[in-house]
Amino acid sequence: MSQSRILLLAALLAAPLALPVTAEAKPAGDRTIAAVDTDSDGTIDLAETKAVAGAVFDKLEKDADGTLDAKELKGRVSRNELKQADPDNDGTIDKNEYLALVEARFKAADPDNDGTIDAKELRTPAGKALARLLK
Repeated sequence: MSQSRILLLAALLAAPLALPVTAEAKPAGDRTIAAVDTDSDGTIDLAETKAVAGAVFDKLEKDADGTLDAKELKGRVSRNELKQADPDNDGTIDKNEYLALVEARFKAADPDNDGTIDAKELRTPAGKALARLLK
C-alpha cells in the first residue's frame, strides 16, 4: 500500500474522533437540559420547564377540546398517575392540571431544593419521569 493511501486511511479512521459530540451521543439528561435551558446556565428551573411543558401540551392536544386523554398522552403517564393528576375525575387533564403534574415532578427531581435541575438529577428516576412530560 502506498504511503498516500496509508495517510488517507489514517485520516479517515481518525476523522470521527475529531467531530464534536452530537445530541445523539449525549446522555438523555444532557439532551433534555439543552432543549429546556433557555438561559444556557446548564440547569433548568421551573419557569423554563413549565414553558416547554405548555408547548408540549399544545402539541399533544390534537382534538381541540382543551384536554389530554390517555391516548394523547402517549404513555407519558401511567393510568394511576393520570388519575392522580385528574382531580375532577373526567379521565382527562387540562393544561393547568398538566402543568401541576410537571411542577410536582420537578420538585421530586430536585432533591436539594435549589430550584434547579441539572443533568445528573434528570438521570434519576424522578428526573426521567419529568423528562417524559417534556418530550
